[in-house]
Amino acid sequence: MYRKIMEYLIEWKNSPYRKPLILQGARQVGKTYSVLEFGREQYENVAYFNFETDPLLVKTFDESIDPGYLIPVLSRLSGQTIIREKTLIVLDEIQLCERALTSLKYFCEKAPEYHIIVAGSLLGVAVNRERFSFPVGKVDIKTLFPMDMEEFFLAFGKSRLVTQIKTCFQNDLPMPAALHEAALSYYRQYLVVGGMPECVSKYLETKDLILVRHTQNMVLVSYLNDMSKYNSQNEIKKTRLVYDNITVQLSKKNTRFQYKLIKKGARAAEFENAIEWLALSGIATRIYRVEHPKKPLENYKDIDSFKTYVSDVGLLCAKKNIAAEDVLYLPGELDDFKGGMVENYVCCQLTTNEYKSYYWTSGRGAEVDFIIQRDGKIIPIEVKSADNTKAKSLKVYIDVHKPEYAIKLSTKNFSFEDGKKTVPLYAAFCV
Repeated sequence: MYRKIMEYLIEWKNSPYRKPLILQGARQVGKTYSVLEFGREQYENVAYFNFETDPLLVKTFDESIDPGYLIPVLSRLSGQTIIREKTLIVLDEIQLCERALTSLKYFCEKAPEYHIIVAGSLLGVAVNRERFSFPVGKVDIKTLFPMDMEEFFLAFGKSRLVTQIKTCFQNDLPMPAALHEAALSYYRQYLVVGGMPECVSKYLETKDLILVRHTQNMVLVSYLNDMSKYNSQNEIKKTRLVYDNITVQLSKKNTRFQYKLIKKGARAAEFENAIEWLALSGIATRIYRVEHPKKPLENYKDIDSFKTYVSDVGLLCAKKNIAAEDVLYLPGELDDFKGGMVENYVCCQLTTNEYKSYYWTSGRGAEVDFIIQRDGKIIPIEVKSADNTKAKSLKVYIDVHKPEYAIKLSTKNFSFEDGKKTVPLYAAFCV
């Protein structure tokens, strides 16, 4: 399956300023597959090492982190001749070996002619840097997210449909009705399947949503295990409570995170470390309320008011144990959850496009779901789960702050009217 990360990796390989690359991201998002596929396509050979399956590797890096020592040893261990510029060295699950992470500094300084990519999950929370320094300024860092809606279309061979969607987005032209309905059908399937590559692959092969749900549940179990493995003992229960509670928060009309929904009498001081762990791990995303939509947005965020979303909408449905039929056909039974689910979907698409998102509220209860900075402009984004696009809150925002334009995401076709760019939900990846 095509992943857009490939374009970045090719640019990295060809850059005269290339440094060792850290590819981070939550578990099961496709880091290892993407790197190995890239290595097979772009290099003569790949020397692959995994710190989880080969504990002896840790001892190798304990002995020395000098590239002059490591290269011949790694060449012997992998059974591959490691050649400058022609071999891709891959160190997987690097969070299990701090010394290997530190060695990247010396690869950058002493052996830049060797191409090296390291991959790891939970790098933000798993690495104890008290003994070994992080190679600040000596590495390139890229985060891989689950497959977005564009990659989902492409997995089904719908490249022409993607081209049509991009053209309509760019020119604010409505899609032909038949194509619009077809794209909405794929969007609803994406809500159920999500973007975890193994889930998408199994759905492509079998169309068996029960098998997909089983795979999603296994990913969720691995996340729970990580919460125990890479967390302090007194934070494990709190982290699991917060993660389980995200789906509850998204079911409320006001999706702002409320500590009292975790347990009676809960306070920020008790759970803020757990929320931070989930955000650093890539398992969840936190977006803050912005008090004044001005540049730079980060200066105006309210650190006490935020929303929390999970990293993949398919995993959200699995956590909530929502039947696939209820999402595919969207009956009234899901009315209380639809809004939060679709917000979560949009958040994932924006995060994949590397936006730092915020939300906005007025003193009188108006709320805009997302505020981003796009092409140097501050743009409000209103999300509707259906074709009802009466966005009163967006009108309040426009009247007060007068943005150059606003975006409305819903099931309606493309259009542009009164400064509002209407975009179908399946085209959120275009933003």
